Amino acid sequence: MDLGFWTGPDRIKVGGGELRLLSAREVLEARREGDALAQDGRERALCRNACLIARALERKGRPAFENGQAVLDAMRVEDIARLANAWAAFNRDCNPSALDGEEEIQRRKKAWSTRLMSAFNGACSACSALCPPRSGRKT
Repeated sequence: MDLGFWTGPDRIKVGGGELRLLSAREVLEARREGDALAQDGRERALCRNACLIARALERKGRPAFENGQAVLDAMRVEDIARLANAWAAFNRDCNPSALDGEEEIQRRKKAWSTRLMSAFNGACSACSALCPPRSGRKT
């Protein structure tokens, strides 16, 4: 699992591969592609989700599908919905909103403030135990 700049995961394992977080541009492109595939308003959600999955689902580090049409051809509606819901939950966890409410914001701030901040955090613990800090100059 890769780690993002906030030390959170940028991928999650799901049946059939891994879902990765998408940039805002990629999400907009998926929506536009989905709108182009949909023939009426009732198809829009399914087509948008298929295009989202085409961009987010990877197998062995490579996209599992070429485009949204390929997802629609290969997967059942239930599978597309399950993967889209998994991606949405993962995205919410990694990209909190100010609309989540004060309690949720405080919980996330606390969790982020207590995470390890240094790659060397704890690496020198044994050395520190052997050489305790001095509390002043001794002559």
